[in-house]
Order: sequence, then C-alpha cells, then structure tokens
Amino acid sequence: MTEATTLRSLLGREGCLTLPGVFDGISARVATSLGFDALYMTGYGVVASALGVADAGSATFTEMLERVRVIASASDKPFIADGDTGYGGLLNVERTVRGYATAGASGIQLEDQEFPKKCGHTEFRRVIPLEDAVAKIRVAVDARPCRDFLVVARTDARYAEGMDAALRRADRFLKAGADVLFVESPESLEELRLVAERFKGATLLANMVEGGKTPLKDAAALQALGFALVIFPGGTVRALAHALADYFASLGQHGTTAPFRNRMLDFAALNELIGTPEMLALGRRYDPEQRARE
Repeated sequence: MTEATTLRSLLGREGCLTLPGVFDGISARVATSLGFDALYMTGYGVVASALGVADAGSATFTEMLERVRVIASASDKPFIADGDTGYGGLLNVERTVRGYATAGASGIQLEDQEFPKKCGHTEFRRVIPLEDAVAKIRVAVDARPCRDFLVVARTDARYAEGMDAALRRADRFLKAGADVLFVESPESLEELRLVAERFKGATLLANMVEGGKTPLKDAAALQALGFALVIFPGGTVRALAHALADYFASLGQHGTTAPFRNRMLDFAALNELIGTPEMLALGRRYDPEQRARE
C-alpha cells in the first residue's frame, strides 16, 4: 500500500491533481515517463481498446482486474482504477475492492448506475435506489485493506434524476465514508460551482470529457472552484484512435510508413520505453555461454 499512501499525500498538496487516463501497459509507461504523479485507469478506455465496443457493462470483473495488474506492473505511480458498479451486489463489491487493491490499485471508483452501466456523459443512464448505493460505498470502505486506499464515490444522478438528487446522493456517500466525491456530468460552469460550494472542504473529482456534457476546464480553473482532482479518462484512447486513423490512411496511400516516420517512435525508442535493453541485459547475465566466456 505504499503507492496508496503516496496518492493520499498528493491530495494533501496545494493544487488540482491531474490524472491522465491509461488503459494498458504502454499508455501507463508513456504517462509515467512524462512525469505525471498519478494515473487513472479508465474503464471506457479499457473496453474500447480491448474489445472495440461501447462502454456499456461489456467488460467483466476478471477482464478489468487483469488490466489493473498490467498497469501496476508497468508503472510505479499510484493510480485510481474504475470499478464500474462493483460488478454485482454487495458481495461482488467487496470482492472487487479487495481484488483491485491486491492487484496494485491505490484507489477504486464505484458508481451508482443500474447494471448494465453506461459510460458517463451518454444517454439513458439510470441509477439504483439511494440506500442500495450507500450500502455499496459502506462495503467498499470496510473492504479496503488500509485507510490510505481511496474510495471514490460517483453518482450519475445528475442525468437520471437531476442536480438536487445528485447532491443528496453525494452527501450520503460522504457520510458513508467515501474519500472522494465524483458528481458525474454537471452541465454548466454554474453546476460545477454548485458542487464545489456544497461540498467545500471535501475532496472533489471532476471528469473532463471532450465533447461531453461538462464544459472543459483546465486544472487551474478547477482548483479555483474547489476541486482537488481532475481526470481526463477517455482522451487517451480518442487521441490514439485519431493517430491510428492517420497512420493507416498514410500507409494505405503510400504503401510505406516513411511519410509518417516523424510522427512515430522508431524501433530503438519504443524498445527503450518498454524495457527491452533491461530484458536483454538480464538474458546475458544468466546465459550459460555468456557466463562461461566471462
């Protein structure tokens, strides 16, 4: 739980902590290499990259847990992992929290949508009864292995039942022991400000989605409102899809990757990023023929 302790200490610093969305080993390595202090494992990105389908309850607990393990092994940075609805009832929530923590996550995000859930900022989201949602947060708080492991409580009630309902749910989640409150998809700057003013002193998370329902704001602006964290979860996979489209179009047009070379890592640079030199060094160290020559 060293990383969880680090993440909690980061939240104690001044400023709004920016968490880039990562969804696999290479995205985690790139974000880590560029100096981000912490990461966010995006369920939207995991589903899009692994399955190529919409984020609508498509990924199972087992599939998401494996991505937690991959990201934990690829980066030494703490990260919050999307736990969707907990993948079932209260016993499932307990298993999910314990599994994510054991696999290397420093915190988990849980939401109050009905199953099958849908990606935030999309239509037709519905939420479970309030008392059921509160019970899930209580289970998560009790199931975590240590106090530093963060429980992020998300409500999608802004879309499903209106802003007042979303604020009531967030208040109950806070009283149930949630460390971070996440009111999903406020639809204006005024609504972002309302969340911040209602929960002044609490740790608040904002979700920035390009083309989503919430106006895009940078970390400094969100800090000024009163938010402690901001995630840019799906931007990673959207940027990747755009780059892949450009790459494949260029390859199809030219029959070679040469025109695209200045927009991609070369073989040596990617090998450096993913640790190929260290792998080769390890092989040389234990190779019998190499040891005999030495």
